[in-house]
Amino acid sequence: MGLWNKIVLSGSTDGEGIKITGSAPSLGTVVHTAVTGAAASIDEIWLYAHLNVTTLSKLNIVIGPTTATGSQYEHTVTGDDRSGLHLVMPGLVLRNSKVVRAFVTTDTDFVIFGYVNRNVS
Repeated sequence: MGLWNKIVLSGSTDGEGIKITGSAPSLGTVVHTAVTGAAASIDEIWLYAHLNVTTLSKLNIVIGPTTATGSQYEHTVTGDDRSGLHLVMPGLVLRNSKVVRAFVTTDTDFVIFGYVNRNVS
């Protein structure tokens, strides 16, 4: 089955939250770059978003090339009660140096936290 290690997101400093500032797919904030190679090693990525405003806001996640619309999705977070962390990436797996980016189209205050389970077979 291989060995799994829990690691910090590559876009994070020492596990701290990542402030999302990008406003388009190509300008998105880099959250994580997956393990290099297309062999047995994979990254299982878990992301949680926190919204520190009281309005409904949309967070966009882009996986891989910023032009691949099939690898983008939008997550709406209700900030009405600043209700903690919202799961926005539930353990999706990546490899081959694919990049996960996040962006917002309005001026909101999103911060992403998370971790990676890396299989280093």
